[in-house]
Amino acid sequence: MLPKSNTVLLAVLAAGRASAQLHKYVDPFIGTQGTVPGTGYNGGNVFPGAVVPFGMVKLGPDVATFNSSIGANAGYLPDGNVTAFSLTHVSAMLVSSNTFLPEHASESHVLVDVSHYLPSFGGGNQAQWYTNGEIQASTDGTTYKGWGAYRGTFSHIPNYKIYFCGRFDHDPESYKLFTGPYTDPYTPAGLNAQPTFSNKSSVRGGPEYYQYGKRVGAVFTFPSDCKKLQSKVGISFKSTDNACGYIDEEVPHWNFNKTVSEAEDDWEKVMKTITTTDFKNDTRLQMFYTGLYHTHLMPTNRTGENANWETAEPSYDDYFAIWDTFRCLNSLWTLIATDHSIGMIRSLIDIWRHEQFMPDGRSGNANGQVQGGSNSDNVLADAFVKGLTGGINWKDGYAAMKTNAELIPWNNYDTGDPTGSTLEGRGALSDWLQYGYLTPYFDRSVSRTIEYSLNDFAVSQVAKKVSPHDYQKYLKRSAGWQHQWDPSLKSKNFSGFVAPLFSNGTRDPSYDPAVCPGYCEFGGYTYEALGWEYTWTVPFDMKSLIKFMGGPNTTERRLDAMFIPGLKTGGVGSGSLNGVGNTLFNPGNEPSFATPFLYNYLPQRQHKSVMRSREILDAYYSNGPSGLPGNSDSGAVDSWMIWSMVGLYPVVTQPIYLILAPMFTNIEMKVGVEGKLLKISVHHQSDNAMYVQSLKINGKKWNKSWLSHDDIANGGTLEFVLGKEPKAWDTGELPPSPGHYTIDKSA
Repeated sequence: MLPKSNTVLLAVLAAGRASAQLHKYVDPFIGTQGTVPGTGYNGGNVFPGAVVPFGMVKLGPDVATFNSSIGANAGYLPDGNVTAFSLTHVSAMLVSSNTFLPEHASESHVLVDVSHYLPSFGGGNQAQWYTNGEIQASTDGTTYKGWGAYRGTFSHIPNYKIYFCGRFDHDPESYKLFTGPYTDPYTPAGLNAQPTFSNKSSVRGGPEYYQYGKRVGAVFTFPSDCKKLQSKVGISFKSTDNACGYIDEEVPHWNFNKTVSEAEDDWEKVMKTITTTDFKNDTRLQMFYTGLYHTHLMPTNRTGENANWETAEPSYDDYFAIWDTFRCLNSLWTLIATDHSIGMIRSLIDIWRHEQFMPDGRSGNANGQVQGGSNSDNVLADAFVKGLTGGINWKDGYAAMKTNAELIPWNNYDTGDPTGSTLEGRGALSDWLQYGYLTPYFDRSVSRTIEYSLNDFAVSQVAKKVSPHDYQKYLKRSAGWQHQWDPSLKSKNFSGFVAPLFSNGTRDPSYDPAVCPGYCEFGGYTYEALGWEYTWTVPFDMKSLIKFMGGPNTTERRLDAMFIPGLKTGGVGSGSLNGVGNTLFNPGNEPSFATPFLYNYLPQRQHKSVMRSREILDAYYSNGPSGLPGNSDSGAVDSWMIWSMVGLYPVVTQPIYLILAPMFTNIEMKVGVEGKLLKISVHHQSDNAMYVQSLKINGKKWNKSWLSHDDIANGGTLEFVLGKEPKAWDTGELPPSPGHYTIDKSA
């Protein structure tokens, strides 16, 4: 593991992990293998290397494969060839954004190749590239520094620079710097791309602004009797001085074991935010604490490292992506990593101050890849209704949200979707403002209509206190999904679904909510989920949805249908990746996250939410390399597992949690900035008891299938009694529908 966030200590030695406390249950290789054994295909794409919580440095191997259907993702794949070790990776996305300062020890040589990067075989509009670089070495060769510039990947990043500074603990016998012709993954094999070595102390790929700079690097040769070599490398997005300074500040010694111990201490603090005395099931503990580990890898805390403007605000980067994390991961941070949640929100608002829009995806200090709505709105609203302050300027926060709701971003003509901006904001806002829904003129018109509705509900919740005269406007706009409701559309023996709607009021007669034409991706009506799945994603107005579906009994049967094996007949998501299982419910993609728990909105059906959570965990999660149901997405998929095991599930943009059933006998969670204790206890009436029989919250008997954030924000107690058979204990008020509003379509 790593020391601090900006520096890494490298050692050519085997470093064992200390078997201490809760972090011993973390297995960084859970989720690194896919559904095809021995490959990364359909895998969790998690980063398995050395890192501290939200650290800027993520040291790990770069593994290349020529299978164009499997990206190198977080650098690591279980098959393929290791080409280098790089210092910056991302965790759990479809295309990794490495900046490629590798250190590879072989015999008595160390290669530092500034121009190395992870190629994306098959290319496409999300491929990444080396642009330019420079490296300098000291006279004795013990120190080197420079910068590399890179571009492309998930966010279509323009050129950005990373500065580096490296030191060895032994003098090299000699060193040579090199330059070589610019190459890319498609360079013909016959091209002479051999490097030219030089005794110079500095080489550069060309003028700093040049996009096709020569490849640059250095080879350091050490005496053959050098059996152990250590190296420290610092990085910065601002200067080599910063990069060198981090070495002195963060790892002032050469004690590798001390560095490992310090990193383990950092992770132990994370693990101890949720503790248990229930150590009977090692498998479950490994799943849980590895999931908690995965949820603290991204985004990257780059406070003090903002290369674009001077600011006193926190700075975070590598949001991959808020579309993935807003549903339940951000709510987890808000509850147990509140300081980080506050920092991220302040960072999002600060990006708006300087760049006009908050991001949905962001890397390399640039916004990019809007997959649906302006989902930073959901993150801000979720924190606002839960009372987060901590220096957040909510007046500016609301202004940033209102920008998303009212300002059409410029069209960057992405080849994946040329109909509107894919960089930030709501690219199809013109339709939303004119019709109250998106017509098929715009890409992903059904899924984005659903998401814009939630976005405007989020805006309304902040407006209620910050700008009350705007509240009704955005509340009414949040009902836009109802325009697309087609009561006559039939599928799997049910009627009524969200469906594409043209501006003249006509429908696409070929549309089937259970099928994706090709894949649910850019270019389709829905994004990475079926129409069946998106029909459920209006948590702010479940009251209207249940009415449209025909009442609680029919809604229950439709929910049941989501989990019938064999009803899904086609792929979902990019190249069918993240399409896990053969039910309409897809555990590997975020739009389905809340669906198993919607039984809580039906009278006395809470036991079915518990049943579904256990079924899904048993079927799709494990403590093995294939232990995640598809892409972890920066810990989003892991956070779903954590909530399920704890026995709660957040309803995003609302200060409430749906009640499930805990999977540990005793749990203590440190909640809020002050880390007050929320104690969860479980009494099992018998072996294999999983259904709630009774519940007390803060000492009071409870009969609702949900609780409010205020019930646990300052700690408290949840006392469950579980039995083997379902019991109708949930006789109280149903979860609220604060966005309930019915559109008059005749108007």
